[in-house]
Amino acid sequence: MRAILCPALGAPLEIADLPEPALGPGAVRIRVAAAGLNFADTLMIAGKYQERLAPPFVPGLELAGTVLEIGDGVTRCRPGDRVMAVTTGGAFAEQAVVAADSVFPLPDGLDFTTAAGFAIAYGTSHLALAWKAGLKRGETLVVHGAGGGVGLTAVEIGGALGATVIATAGGPDKLKLALAHGATHGIDSRAEDVRARIKELTGGRGADVVYDPVGGALFEASLRAMAPDGRLLVIGFASGEVPQIPANILLVKNLTVIGFYWGGYRRSDPAAVRASLAKALAWWADGRLDPHVSHTLPLAEAERALALLKSRTATGKVVLTI
Repeated sequence: MRAILCPALGAPLEIADLPEPALGPGAVRIRVAAAGLNFADTLMIAGKYQERLAPPFVPGLELAGTVLEIGDGVTRCRPGDRVMAVTTGGAFAEQAVVAADSVFPLPDGLDFTTAAGFAIAYGTSHLALAWKAGLKRGETLVVHGAGGGVGLTAVEIGGALGATVIATAGGPDKLKLALAHGATHGIDSRAEDVRARIKELTGGRGADVVYDPVGGALFEASLRAMAPDGRLLVIGFASGEVPQIPANILLVKNLTVIGFYWGGYRRSDPAAVRASLAKALAWWADGRLDPHVSHTLPLAEAERALALLKSRTATGKVVLTI
């Protein structure tokens, strides 16, 4: 089978002809139609992600396609089913073998390209906002990086939960996209004082919940622009800068900083992950979510596709078509 290979950490990717992965009990073999890209892929290839694979390995954390074969004990799907799946590696290939618990049936009408980028971004945003932060109807949510793959889903999920959404993004084009996907207000994080604008837009009260996949300077600006009893979700560090938390601000305003790693719940609470994704898929079926794929590239151009993420020029999701 054709696959993208990471031969060594930090090395250029290669396209290779590899043996089909072995199918064991409790696993599902999938013919991959499309694979979604995530910022985590760039970190894993560089050896900087919290989960590390020993090279050589096939990258890729999410995919969509058709079930070819099931292992012993699998009852969640059968050959011929259209599915999306999440894995710790192996999605950038013509075939992937995935644990059955991480395979999800596709509703009618959800195409493979859209589905390939659905699970991680919408799964992260729904579980983080609805469950971890307990975002309530009528609250104010600030979403950083709102034009990116995960940030844009947080804008939509926040709106579906009944929040007033303030989107921050770098540049007017990304803000225009966030507003089209349900944000009430937009802040250009490159040109405006984010802290001052959040306070202005909330009448001086501040944000109830902040969703932060960026880190860096935006993190501290957020802390200083939160309402009493606010919750700040740490989703990632796309800026490359891991912020330090000034605990005195937490104390004075009774703030809560919440670390959130969706992948950890795939292991510790898979039932919660499945229920969360089922809700997000139901919202898609009802027309409440509108997934945005800005770029589709063939498998052989995986390196160029990942460069779109690293340069932060892509909006929404980037997907490889197999």
